[in-house]
Amino acid sequence: MIVTIAGLPGSGKTTVASLLSKRLGSPWYSIGDLRGKMALERGMTLDQLNKLGEKHAFTDREVDEYQKKLGEQGKPCIIEGRLSWHFIPKSFKVFLDVDPAVGAERVFQSSKRKERPDEQSYSSLDEAREHIQYRLGSDKRRYQKYYGVDTLDRANYDLVLDTTKQSPEQIVENILRASLKWQGEHPNHVNA
Repeated sequence: MIVTIAGLPGSGKTTVASLLSKRLGSPWYSIGDLRGKMALERGMTLDQLNKLGEKHAFTDREVDEYQKKLGEQGKPCIIEGRLSWHFIPKSFKVFLDVDPAVGAERVFQSSKRKERPDEQSYSSLDEAREHIQYRLGSDKRRYQKYYGVDTLDRANYDLVLDTTKQSPEQIVENILRASLKWQGEHPNHVNA
C-alpha cells in the first residue's frame, strides 16, 4: 500500500511519515526535502524557490514527475508531499491538520533548532506565522495555476486528522487503523 501524507505547516508530517515508515517497514520519501535540496543547490531558501515557482513551473514539475513515477511503480511506501495525493490517486490519502497557533509554534521551535537547512530562521513567533501564511499562499497559487487543485480541500483525502492534541504515536495508530479499513474497501488500490 502507498500512503500519501499532506497537511498544514507544523502538523507533524515529517515526524508521522518517519514513524509510519518504521512501523510498516516501507520506504519513506519526502517531496519537501527534495524541493529543499533543489533550493539549496540554487543558493536559495525554500520560500525563494516557491516565489520563483510562481512564474516558472520547473520548480514543481521536477519533483512532481518523480513522485508520479514512485506511484506508478506501485511498491508500498510512504510519500510526504502536498501534492502526493494528486499524483498518486491509488494511495491512502492522509491530511494532517493543526491549530494554526500550535503549528506556528512548532515551526518556530524547529527553526530555532535549525532542523531544516533549506528554511530561514525565524526571529519571532510572529515572523514564523507570517512566513507560514506566505508559503500557504504561494503553494495555493502555484498548484492552482499548474494543476487546478486545492491541497487544502479536505475532500481530497481519505483521512483527515487534527494533530493539535495528539502525539505522533497516536496519529500513526489512527492512520494504521483507518488504512486497514480502507484496504478492505479498495482492494484494487492495494499493491503487494
